[in-house]
Amino acid sequence: PSATWRRMYAQFSNVITLPFSGVHFSPAFMFSFQAASTSSTWQAFEMDHLYELAVREAMFSHLDRLLASSSDGTLRHDETAAFEFSGERIVMRQTQGRGIHKPSNLSVALSITTAYRTSDATRPYLDTMGEDGYQRYMYEGSDPALYTNRALRDAMQLRLPLAYFIGVAKGVYKPIYPIYIIGDNPGSLEFTLGFSAAEVGINLADLSAPDRVYAARTTKQRLHQPVFRGQVLAAYATSCAVCRLKHAELLDAAHIISDAEPDGLPVVPNGIAMCKIHHAAYDRNFLGISPDRVIKINEDLLNEVDGPMLKYGLQAMHDQKLIVPSARRLQPDRERLERRFDEFLAAAS
Repeated sequence: PSATWRRMYAQFSNVITLPFSGVHFSPAFMFSFQAASTSSTWQAFEMDHLYELAVREAMFSHLDRLLASSSDGTLRHDETAAFEFSGERIVMRQTQGRGIHKPSNLSVALSITTAYRTSDATRPYLDTMGEDGYQRYMYEGSDPALYTNRALRDAMQLRLPLAYFIGVAKGVYKPIYPIYIIGDNPGSLEFTLGFSAAEVGINLADLSAPDRVYAARTTKQRLHQPVFRGQVLAAYATSCAVCRLKHAELLDAAHIISDAEPDGLPVVPNGIAMCKIHHAAYDRNFLGISPDRVIKINEDLLNEVDGPMLKYGLQAMHDQKLIVPSARRLQPDRERLERRFDEFLAAAS
């Protein structure tokens, strides 16, 4: 760190201000700052930890700006490459085949990446959710002492937040941030991910059943669902499979089998891109899709008389073919469609 960092001071209030860079820290960063400052000497902490925090705050602000102009919440490969901090270029994501990224100008890992895999139709990521409801991230290789694994472990020990880049299509990433390394599991060669610095070091084995349910719900909401949406919209070329609407802001990734079900996995064959009205109609069994991908509208709704939305938005879709990706591996799974269509028929009887 430069002499500027040696001279800077921390003010214990709602914000830490770094005068030369204009970076301001939120209360969440203050928690990380205060926790680490009580666990090590101030002299060692002053330069390294505050610098690491400042870089992360700058990265998150940079990602915020990029995502503000992204219609679907994803970023291109080049957009996730690097950012500027106080006149210095910081590489943001690993591009050499490794998942854990520690820039040469930092002491601790800055981000992790899960690459897009076209052949993985049964699991959303190589890194999976544990029985305790928390996401796991695999070590790089099998040596816990490998420098990248050590860099990620250091992030846990200092309670430093990271960004998680998950590939949703070739050259397209969904960034999730901030995330924290909250546990280290050398026996299974994996780290545990969480979304709060307060979770670092918790005993996962002692979690109550309600705590595990809450953790699983949070992991699905904060990680699985946004990534699932990005993957499905990419597969369907950002277009509703029912009506062809192409505005990403008005599109959802509808589950064929609900994610509340044990086999309701967040994978593209269990998803269909739909506009919000058709997604709502599908979830409430006003709209069904046969195993042959034919759209059906509830009979009561077909006989109802109302405005143009009902007539053209729903009734006109009856007996139309669903528009699906050309790649077979991305198309809706027939068995899932059949199971869900049986629910539609049962609701109408």
